[in-house]
Amino acid sequence: MTSGLTRAREATILTSNYYGTIQVTVVPDDRLEEIMQDYLVWTIIGFSLVIIELMTGTFYLLVIGVGALAGALAAWLGAPFIAQVAVAGIVAGIGTWWVQHWHAAHRTDGDQGNAIDIGQSVSVANWVNQAEGALRIKYRGAEWDARVKPGDVSANAVGVGGTLYILAQDGQCWVVGTQRPGI
Repeated sequence: MTSGLTRAREATILTSNYYGTIQVTVVPDDRLEEIMQDYLVWTIIGFSLVIIELMTGTFYLLVIGVGALAGALAAWLGAPFIAQVAVAGIVAGIGTWWVQHWHAAHRTDGDQGNAIDIGQSVSVANWVNQAEGALRIKYRGAEWDARVKPGDVSANAVGVGGTLYILAQDGQCWVVGTQRPGI
């Protein structure tokens, strides 16, 4: 069996056996050189991130997915891989920055939009510093740090075992008072 190149990208194979000589010319298909083109990979990544965002509800995955789709556009336009990554990173970075600032601008102080605990009753476990309104409360079978809402002087008169109501959440600390909030 002998083989030789007849043209730069063509291979000719001659094979001999009992029945004679067979010549086979193999011409490589340029479409097989790349298993999947770059823009398809970027598009799959982009749509996957957008679909995951739809299931989780975070805008950050959405803008990162849009960044990947921008990388797909750059790849489709024929940009080199480093430019594709740069375009995807810049679009995702700007989008992430925009989402962060949008959240900060639309957040109000004391925003308790999904605090399902507002209005729930709690019992006073003990006072940490009654003059400052710092106490431990029992709620859902555990003890929590809490502070009395400023200006609620009647809450300071509640003794251990007394009932207060959750008014807000400030980080890991509950804000409590004697009046149940209108829900």
